[in-house]
Amino acid sequence: MASPPLPSFLIPQPFRWRGATVSKLSAGTPLFICALFLLVGLVAVDVDTDGVDLYIQRQTAGFTIDNVLGKDDRPGNYYYWFYGVAFELPLLLAERALGLEDIRAIKLLRYLLTHLLFIVAGFFCYRLVYQLFNNRLLAIFALLLFLLHPRLYAHSFINSKDLPLLSGFMIALYLLERALRRDTARAFILCGIGVGLLTNVRIMGAMLFPAVLTLRGIDLFSAGSWPRRKPVLLTAGAFALVSLLALYATWPYLWSNPVGNFLEGWAWLAQNARYRTFLFRGEWVSWAALPPDYIPVWFGTTTPLPVLLLGFTGAIAVICRGIAQPRAIFRNTPLRFHFLLLAAFILPVVAVILLGSSLYDGWRHLFFIYAPFCLLAVWGLAWLSLARPGKVWRGGVYGLTGLGFLLTVLQIFQLYPWHEYYYNGLVNRYTPEYLRTQYDMQHRLKLRGDAPEYLRDSQLNAPVYLSAGAADGASPAAGRDPDYFTLINPYLVRQPDTAFNRPYVVQIYNNTLVIVKTTDTARLPAAAVAAYRNLHRQAVAGGAPIIRAEYAVYLSGRTLTFVKENCPPGALSGIFRAKIYPSSAPRPSYFHRRLEDDSSINSGVRLRSGEGEQCLAVLQLPETGENLLLGQYEPETGGLPLWEELYSFRRPGLTDALSELRTEYPATAAPGQFSVRRFLSRSGDSNLLYFKPTCTPEDEIAHFFLHIYPVAATSLAPESRPLGFANADFNFWKHGIRPGGDCFAVVPLPDYPIAEIATGQVGQWSAHFPVDLTPERRATYARLAARQPAASGYFDLYRQGNNLHYVRESCAAGDTAAQFFLHIIPVDPDDLAPEWQPRGFENRDFDFATFGSRFAGRCLATVPLPDYPIAEIRTGQYMPGQGELWAAALN
Repeated sequence: MASPPLPSFLIPQPFRWRGATVSKLSAGTPLFICALFLLVGLVAVDVDTDGVDLYIQRQTAGFTIDNVLGKDDRPGNYYYWFYGVAFELPLLLAERALGLEDIRAIKLLRYLLTHLLFIVAGFFCYRLVYQLFNNRLLAIFALLLFLLHPRLYAHSFINSKDLPLLSGFMIALYLLERALRRDTARAFILCGIGVGLLTNVRIMGAMLFPAVLTLRGIDLFSAGSWPRRKPVLLTAGAFALVSLLALYATWPYLWSNPVGNFLEGWAWLAQNARYRTFLFRGEWVSWAALPPDYIPVWFGTTTPLPVLLLGFTGAIAVICRGIAQPRAIFRNTPLRFHFLLLAAFILPVVAVILLGSSLYDGWRHLFFIYAPFCLLAVWGLAWLSLARPGKVWRGGVYGLTGLGFLLTVLQIFQLYPWHEYYYNGLVNRYTPEYLRTQYDMQHRLKLRGDAPEYLRDSQLNAPVYLSAGAADGASPAAGRDPDYFTLINPYLVRQPDTAFNRPYVVQIYNNTLVIVKTTDTARLPAAAVAAYRNLHRQAVAGGAPIIRAEYAVYLSGRTLTFVKENCPPGALSGIFRAKIYPSSAPRPSYFHRRLEDDSSINSGVRLRSGEGEQCLAVLQLPETGENLLLGQYEPETGGLPLWEELYSFRRPGLTDALSELRTEYPATAAPGQFSVRRFLSRSGDSNLLYFKPTCTPEDEIAHFFLHIYPVAATSLAPESRPLGFANADFNFWKHGIRPGGDCFAVVPLPDYPIAEIATGQVGQWSAHFPVDLTPERRATYARLAARQPAASGYFDLYRQGNNLHYVRESCAAGDTAAQFFLHIIPVDPDDLAPEWQPRGFENRDFDFATFGSRFAGRCLATVPLPDYPIAEIRTGQYMPGQGELWAAALN
């Protein structure tokens, strides 16, 4: 039985490529709107706000230029290379061409160019919709839909990572629709250039590459005869070749190993482990374990409701049209293009959920999905306007949509300059403190610019001294502690000691902390002073501090107390901070320099009494995180440490080991070299510690070789067994940290028994030392060293009791890789087992890993002999197909 037809209102008249109603709006209207947005942007741009990863993005482009010019010797896997530079390089070249050095001027240039690209992408959105529907009014609505998303509009200035991907994605969609419509090699070549550059902007742009080839494959299948298939193949080949060439030519990271480096970059960016926790719907969640609804909730609560309604209406309309006209999906029609848009919106979200990708800062890593969603919203607007006949209905639909635009503009003006933190009506925006206690609120550095003005308006009775970032030019007074700090990332101060050291709060759209006050007994009430004194007494009476540095640091539960007796002027300078690393970071590193760390931050308080002055700071740590980097940091120097020390809950002795290394150096290493020590924690984890005082830039990119020889070769992975050791080479930046400015690396060792470790830097220094060699084996070697061997070959042979010992003083991995043969001829042939009697000897061939150990560059293997009388022993090594390598006999 045939299925019943769909209701007529679900099947509006199909939109044609040409011939639809032409709007009487002028062709210059979209250009006027873009120019108006640019003028508003010139006024709205705010250089007091730091962009998203501003300095890292500039460094990425700088490293790329230096490497191409041969001025930078960083290894090819330096992790900044994982980011493309298709947009960052032009920004840096423009900055250098104009000779800009002032950071505010650099920000102004970067923000305006990023915003200009966003507006240009909006114009391409207009052109794309006009080509699809040939309706200028609908195309102008598309332009406004794209540009008037409050969060995206705010990011269009400060985000040179995710917004260029969104802008490039919209431009690439325009080029793709144009190529599909014209079906010419030239159009597909332009599309290939767009997709290649888009992939270079952010590697997620590569998703369009298989999408285009899939569409061409459908066209090839439906073309029929070879004459019709030939141009499809040519255009597909031209697209693929040009897109790959464009990506390769503009991304120097790929030049040494195009396929391998691309896959490595994709894997790192897709599964880059993050370990900060942040607020999401009132709960602390980990970047590495996001709830499945993370992206849907962020997208659904931060996109204006009219856009959501239109977008999901458009998605339903596309699905209904596909049900009504299924064959149209397999032909080169606008409907197929809209199914591509639907897939481009849904599949990235599904992939993120299924793969468990690490995301943070809301949905900014998936901003690009708004490009297809915006176009689906246009389809939804057209679908609604045609759902019922008549100008009144269409006028009502367009009027309500225009009213939605107007309300969005009013909300942007109302929130400015905080429109980055727009939430729609699905979220409670009006209960005080609701948003700040439910969602992550990162305010970048905008707060620093507003801090002095806010304090001046607070009508404080005494003059104040601000830390760096004060717009009124306040400078540090000699020997004086700041009265207030304006923080680089204020949202990190989520659990300050608010009982006593209360922060100043600005209620801007119900958000977050702005200024942390440096409290002093002169400003504290008597109850707060008494409470601080109690904290001081408890800390000192609680036993020995976990760290003694510039401050003594005491630990009670999850509370850290920094104490400095006889506190001199200036001792409170800077912010006290505990950088919190995960309890079980994935191998190969516990202290991975790329790991983002959770943090607790607070300022200090000075307690004055007849006994002198004490400086005190209290930090409350979250329940998760076992490894701490503690210190005092100066905001005005970009967060550089005044002092810094390491502590581990999981491995308490690690701090002591670091102290011992500092005390023993350079006794344990030549000047300029690293001291290496094995560290075994109480929980049984085995690690290598590398230490060198005073890190240099060369140390941070230093390459170390680390060869781990197991007791049993079967412990090695199959690919490592021919070498005889596990190759764990690494760069310092991969495993190292810099407590107090020293170089300190913690490298985890495998959990199988290890015979020997060889490590160092090629051409600089090396170290070899045994690890798990048993005392019995050591004693055996000591006894054998005092005797003459019973026979000599490549190995010296010793007969001791009922054992045969193989010894080689200088032993490389290749010396033990070959098979050993051992043939034992008895005095009485009847002592042989029946299977050996035809041969006349017992065959006990073996691998070195079965009976051998490596230590201090030597090899020792001990093989048990049978208990019957032996007339002769013949032994040596051989390689299958090559014969004996050496042989020796014992009578």
